[in-house]
Amino acid sequence: MKPIIISTSEGADNMTKFYEAVLDVLKQDNRFFSEEGILLRNAVYEATMQMDAQLIRLLLSNEVTKEHFFKDVDGISVFDKVEFGWVVNNKEFLPDSYTRFKNKIGLADDNGDIISSKGTVELVFPYKDCVLEGGQTKDEQKRSENFYNETLAPDEVDRLFYPKVLINAKKYSLTGVETVNTFSPNDNMIIKGNNLMALSSLLKKYAGQVKCIYIDPPYFFRENKATDTFKYNSNFHLSSWLVFMKDRLSIAKKIMKPGGTIWISINEDGMHYLKVMADDIFGADHFVGTVPRRTRSGKSDVPFNFSQDFDWILVYTNVSDNEKIVGRKVERKYYETPDYPGNPWRLADLTSQQPASKRPNSYFTMIDPKTGKEYPASEKRTWAVTKDTFEYYYNLGAIVFPDDYEFLNISKPYARKFKSDDNSGKLSAVISDVLIQDFLKELLCDCKNMDGNSQIDDLFGRDEFDYAKPENLIKNILEVSTEEGDLVMDFFLGSGTTCAVAHKMNRRYIGVDQMDYIERLAVERIKKVIDGENGGISADVDWQGGGSFIYCELAKANQNFVDEIQTATTIDEIKDIYDRIIATGFISSKVNPKDIDANVDDFYSLSIDDQKRFLMELLDKNLLYVNYCDIDDEEYGISEDDKAFTRSFYGEV
Repeated sequence: MKPIIISTSEGADNMTKFYEAVLDVLKQDNRFFSEEGILLRNAVYEATMQMDAQLIRLLLSNEVTKEHFFKDVDGISVFDKVEFGWVVNNKEFLPDSYTRFKNKIGLADDNGDIISSKGTVELVFPYKDCVLEGGQTKDEQKRSENFYNETLAPDEVDRLFYPKVLINAKKYSLTGVETVNTFSPNDNMIIKGNNLMALSSLLKKYAGQVKCIYIDPPYFFRENKATDTFKYNSNFHLSSWLVFMKDRLSIAKKIMKPGGTIWISINEDGMHYLKVMADDIFGADHFVGTVPRRTRSGKSDVPFNFSQDFDWILVYTNVSDNEKIVGRKVERKYYETPDYPGNPWRLADLTSQQPASKRPNSYFTMIDPKTGKEYPASEKRTWAVTKDTFEYYYNLGAIVFPDDYEFLNISKPYARKFKSDDNSGKLSAVISDVLIQDFLKELLCDCKNMDGNSQIDDLFGRDEFDYAKPENLIKNILEVSTEEGDLVMDFFLGSGTTCAVAHKMNRRYIGVDQMDYIERLAVERIKKVIDGENGGISADVDWQGGGSFIYCELAKANQNFVDEIQTATTIDEIKDIYDRIIATGFISSKVNPKDIDANVDDFYSLSIDDQKRFLMELLDKNLLYVNYCDIDDEEYGISEDDKAFTRSFYGEV
């Protein structure tokens, strides 16, 4: 294969001539053209892959195509069908109307050279993001919304990740809602806005402070990934999805507190791709494990008759594997008995994990000296003491039999562990194995999607949000990874489950989402939590209500245009948006406004979708939201209250 690389204006001319030669050859075969004279790319490509004899003869008859697509092997011309197929499908070869328009208006680099004529390619993705169409009211609508995704070069993102201005701050509590212009370090927070921009802002204040991050991001699905489209929860192109996740996880890593964890819900299709990338971001040695969660109880009419009833949670930390990051300190139950005055004790396991084949001396029948009752050892799990050492440990009081105390409800011998030994640090049992076991049991049995959906329905009385995670899922995660007062974050907030559970469990929290329903769902949900709603985990944690949180928004600049572009449906709306974008001057430095004006008729001849695509690319992505450093710029109209709140948030009052 001979790659076509053009780096000069002369080379661009040569490329044009090359394409013209290919087209001249194809014009000699009417199979490849419609009655209207339009090239049938699919017909050409199919003939190419089938090594069509007539097509090959035509390509051999032209010196340009012969030189490029054939290689001489011992006097025989060998056709490179892969190379020819690539040329036929290349947009620069007979570009569509949109490509022609872009080339004509002159998308150019800083030197004024037309981008389309350059052959140099950098496979570097410092920023590739996607913008969700707004206006939907339900999750199933959200799942079919298209994203516009775009790759920006390094010099285009110099201000993109600056901290942003925060506006419309309101505090919700039992006394109602009030406008605020100050922020306290202990305030809970919900932010509306692009989560990548929000994360870059939160990084300035919360770097190294978040103990637990839980996210339920858009999933990658295997189907319909042939085009580079980006849809919420479905139909991602794999490359778009991975870069989308990479941008956010890279910042999340910097926000995590030492010893913190991040829990990422993911489906079967995307899990392994995400695992490889997350290993690179967090470090493979910081991978804690993969946790299964049962989502349903089986489904018919599935591929291979194999129902995928689970999704998965990838867990990472930022410390070495010898540090305990899951589990919690437990309240042990100690007994005070007359035979050991002033020395409380508890029960502990008296068996070992070794089978009889490896511990034959521990494979024996233990006999209670007081009652003569026999307790045989398990062949797979022998006693922790040997037949020879049994008497020694029994005389020390280290062995308890079922008949020793009337208040005990046990059926086999246990070890006796004194509280003094627990406090001495001799035992490693500060982590509750039982807690971890219960956690996994919950995820495998009692954390199905239907449970989360039902909780939302109970709160709002309607079918409001599909695929909400159940509260007990988040409860179990927070139980094993945090303590009261720790900071929890979810930057794909959705219906607000993470923040609702964190509130009930006395954890501090930050939630982020860009969707319009954040006020109607997440905010309203946590308001109900403050009022003492009794659904979800409320009974389990004896929730009585109370507390507060602050809601605020990222101040929009060009994002306002993005919102309008996505909802526009008529040519008149597009024209109005176009005129205002040009008037503001907030356009990409890669575009010459004079070229746009000169070709405006061609712009209006495009389809509405292509017009919207171009307007999206026209916008300067550094100005989607108002940067903190521009807070006093009168052009953005930031109010004094919003300025005060923003400065208070960043600690620069």
